[in-house]
Amino acid sequence: MGMNRRSQAERDAMTVEIGYALLSACFLGAVVFGAIAGPAAVWRLPSGAERLLVLAGAALGTVLGVLRVVHVLWRYAGAPRPDSSPSPGPGSGSAD
Repeated sequence: MGMNRRSQAERDAMTVEIGYALLSACFLGAVVFGAIAGPAAVWRLPSGAERLLVLAGAALGTVLGVLRVVHVLWRYAGAPRPDSSPSPGPGSGSAD
């Protein structure tokens, strides 16, 4: 009926790409949060400054994590797919 079914290899590749996108986003979010909110854990700061650093770290870490997922999956969706039918190589023609 015109539905193009994906092969198991394509589904597996998509699953791996989604996993990579989520794990790299979590790592990025944790690093950004730690870099911004870290000083609040190390030094004694006024409570308003500590709260600001923690909230800014959480917000920026979340935003950058979401952007990372979108970027990775968008790049994956735009990648050229291998053709399902093998094309003849350069030396497959008849040599006359």
